[in-house]
Amino acid sequence: MAGNDWINSYLEAILDVGPGLDDAKSSLLLRERGRFSPTRYFVDNVIGFDETDLHRSWVKAQATRSPQERNTRLENMCWRIWNLARQKKQLESEEANRAAKRRMEREKGRRLAVADMSEDLSEGEKGETVGDVSAHGESHRGRLPRMSSLDAMEAWANQQKGKKLYIVLISLHGLIRGENMELGRDSDTGGQVKYVVELARALASMPGVYRVDLLTRQVACPEVDSSYGEPIEMLCSHNPDDMTDEIGESSGAYIIRIPFGPREKYIDKELLWPHIPEFVDGALSHVIQMSKVLGEQLNSGHPVWPVAIHGHYADAGDSAARLSGALNVPMLFTGHSLGRDKLEQLLRQGRLTKDEINATYKIMRRIEAEESSLDSSEVVITSTRQEIDEQWRLYDGFDPVLEKKLRARIRRNVSCYGRFMPRMVVIPPGMEFNHIVPHDGDMDSETEGGEEHQPSPDPPIWTEIMRFFTNPRKPMILALARPDPKKNLTTLVKAFGECRPLRELANLTLIMGNRDNIDEMSSTSASMLLSIIKMIDKYDLYGQVAYPKHHKQSEVADIYRLAAKTKGVFINPAFIEPFGLTLIEAAAHGLPMVATKNGGPVDIHRVLDNGLLIDPHDQQSIADALLKLVADKQLWAKCRANGLRNIHLFSWKEHCKTYLSRIASCKPRHPGWLKNDNDDDDDENSESDSPSDSLRDMQDISLNLKFSIGSEDQKNKLENVVLSHSKNVVKNLQKTVSGDKTEQPKFPAIRRRTHVFVIAIDADDIGSLFENVQKIFEAVENEKNDGSIGFILATSLQMAQIHSFLVSNGVNPSVFDAFICNSGADLYYSSSHSEDNPFVFDLYYHSHIEYRWGGEGLRKTLVKWASSIVDKTAANKNEEHVVTEDEEVSTNYCYAFNIHKPGLVPPVKELRKLMRIQALRCHVIYCQNGKKINVIPVSASRSQALRYLYLRWGMDLSKVVVFVGESGDTDYEGFLGGVHKSVVLKGIGGGTTNQLHANRVYPLSDVTPTESTNIIYTPEEFSPADIRASLGKLGVLKA
Repeated sequence: MAGNDWINSYLEAILDVGPGLDDAKSSLLLRERGRFSPTRYFVDNVIGFDETDLHRSWVKAQATRSPQERNTRLENMCWRIWNLARQKKQLESEEANRAAKRRMEREKGRRLAVADMSEDLSEGEKGETVGDVSAHGESHRGRLPRMSSLDAMEAWANQQKGKKLYIVLISLHGLIRGENMELGRDSDTGGQVKYVVELARALASMPGVYRVDLLTRQVACPEVDSSYGEPIEMLCSHNPDDMTDEIGESSGAYIIRIPFGPREKYIDKELLWPHIPEFVDGALSHVIQMSKVLGEQLNSGHPVWPVAIHGHYADAGDSAARLSGALNVPMLFTGHSLGRDKLEQLLRQGRLTKDEINATYKIMRRIEAEESSLDSSEVVITSTRQEIDEQWRLYDGFDPVLEKKLRARIRRNVSCYGRFMPRMVVIPPGMEFNHIVPHDGDMDSETEGGEEHQPSPDPPIWTEIMRFFTNPRKPMILALARPDPKKNLTTLVKAFGECRPLRELANLTLIMGNRDNIDEMSSTSASMLLSIIKMIDKYDLYGQVAYPKHHKQSEVADIYRLAAKTKGVFINPAFIEPFGLTLIEAAAHGLPMVATKNGGPVDIHRVLDNGLLIDPHDQQSIADALLKLVADKQLWAKCRANGLRNIHLFSWKEHCKTYLSRIASCKPRHPGWLKNDNDDDDDENSESDSPSDSLRDMQDISLNLKFSIGSEDQKNKLENVVLSHSKNVVKNLQKTVSGDKTEQPKFPAIRRRTHVFVIAIDADDIGSLFENVQKIFEAVENEKNDGSIGFILATSLQMAQIHSFLVSNGVNPSVFDAFICNSGADLYYSSSHSEDNPFVFDLYYHSHIEYRWGGEGLRKTLVKWASSIVDKTAANKNEEHVVTEDEEVSTNYCYAFNIHKPGLVPPVKELRKLMRIQALRCHVIYCQNGKKINVIPVSASRSQALRYLYLRWGMDLSKVVVFVGESGDTDYEGFLGGVHKSVVLKGIGGGTTNQLHANRVYPLSDVTPTESTNIIYTPEEFSPADIRASLGKLGVLKA
């Protein structure tokens, strides 16, 4: 090998200057040349790419007899390594640039936010750690401490009696059922499925909770079990000591399966995004119906709305944001795993570009869903502090430093100028321990008692494991993880194989999922498993390592029991462990733990104090920790006792107690027009007679406005009382109320329609908009005249602009039942009450959408942003400003801006990002062919307004037909999915308006349900006959 010395020297030179290797470690490794493979170390530990074939090439080259061939192979491999090193250096540079850019953006946004909040924060900012205080200023430190005894839990339970809470959980992907869960069946059916089912079951058993609904997808196809097609499944309690005293006709926990997406096909979670709106519509229908049912049973006919809607994972978080916005109830969110963290890991690996990653994982849609969840959530529940500090801080919508500043202001009762930050709460997942009886004996112990107390037979899985061992009585080191590189099982096997004292004292058991044939496993899992088997052979560990092929989910407890019976140890050596539920399960069975110091195990160890933490990259650290626990019986007994004494802190009861206390800290919200139980109008409680469900209450407000406004001070006071609605509304309503209010119909006309046509065409100008409106009218002339079809206009225009155009063109406004204006910020109904202004304004709509609206603080920030966008090439200063505020069109819930030079304005995603970084929650919409910006409340949109109409007036969304162009405003995608039907008018918006979607966060195709039978396209040059033919194909009309 003398001829190859230059290659080894070259490899050593790479290692000496390679990133991530400190000098001490480098010199130590080079001193141990006898056992050190530079190439293997460089590829596995420095580069980090999974180049297993590179090591095979090294082995083959070493075994080649021909010196010339060996030299050629080594030289080629050397250049491959050099190329990998260069690629890694480039990736690290890109990652550093991304981190620096993110840091600069965040610091700039933080400075701007603090500058707007002029109050001195020097003392107040020295507060507690993130998450101790809610966004509403309520400190939870010391409140409802963890339960340390059954008496304390019983005392807390007594305080909850009398409450009858309704909670909605959402988990969309995977296969969910209450019994015999198929965990591991596919990548979507994993630990989250078990978590949400057990959470629903545990919450329903808590005092004060009447009903819990777990909403998921209904899957009725031959490839899965028929149980996943059942619309309702009741979750029976597994705990005989349930604390709930709520027993009623609809009480308990239920899995509710909502049909959405392909009806006879089970699809991956990445393909669910286009069908989310359809789920939201179905879920909204269920919640409304259930709220009415519970109201009849519990609340004298008044609906019982959910106290919270909790989304799990990004897809359910996006759904929960829309559903909670539609219902105006608080939202909770749990990410489980986060998209930005996964994107960073995939980019770091360097195998795929960002576009390729998005094409495979729809990662940008997932990240935007998580950002939207931050915008809408009252509380974000995490399992560990690491998830907050290292993962959530990657998001635009959460900044721990700014969150701390906001809490300081809230504690001092100082205005935050419209800024909000969700409350991050660490609540570890729970576990049910009642059925677990830790073993106190060992493998040699005999069962005491007479013949009537015969020992029970050993579980079958014990025999399956012990058949691997020469001496099955030795303590068992147990690892339970899938064969994934992140789980670091190869380092564990190496640590065991190279530590002779550990091999002499203990056996090693690896439970690595289920398999029939290695060749049928995924490439990554098969490669990992083969590597482990080869290591077993290399270190001659036969008789000392067990790796059974199969086990049932119900046998996992028996595996823990066997390890405890042998006085063994449980180990989790993963590089990063988000939480570590297996560590809690092992502790409950009396097993001490050895676990990674990266992630959730740190929090678990802090509470349980039942083992040792190790550096997963340090093989010797792993071996030393295992040997210490196995050899030191006193330490083993102490760790076991600590774990069993403290394990109740991770029970489901403890989890749910903390969970419910966080819900109680949220400000209650519900649809604003609902009457209070203390109202005196008990004679008008029915749906058909209640004025709270009619237009009369709006007219009453209008009358009060007219007759009460005597001075400017009184006017301002009254405007505040009625929720500070739009600037022009007071004037309009004064004109509206000029006659006898009995002329006004009791309900809007949309309640009487067979179908409702929503015209949401985003044309280049208002004239072309109404040209297409006339074509639609002509297509359904007969149905329009007989009143079976109603019309709603959904537009970015202001009501005054619409009214002016209708009047100037001789169009009677009463042909429209409702007007969704300002991109969804305002809602009006047509009325024959006044010829001067034939509109009724829905005042309650503003109270419905005002959640987290930044108000004047948001407006000032937007004005500053607009003034910063200038055209430096302009001839004079008057032409420099690219964006200006449109004060005439702006209202209290829609800040409008004119764009004079669209090409110089940053894309909509950049403005949304800027607002999120400054903790301002809003919905930014570029509209009117890029000539206008509307900024409205985060829970408002034109599509959400349709759900409001369904909630308030019972407008059947399945009877709604939405007319849109080929493209439109940046909120265009909201109309593409749902239970409603859509007619796409080709040739409208297909050219210039597409520029608005050119710089989207994610491609529009990721959310377009291309295979949906509810969407139909007209010909390019369509006529009224073509429109009618399209409606005929949808089954709405006869062609």
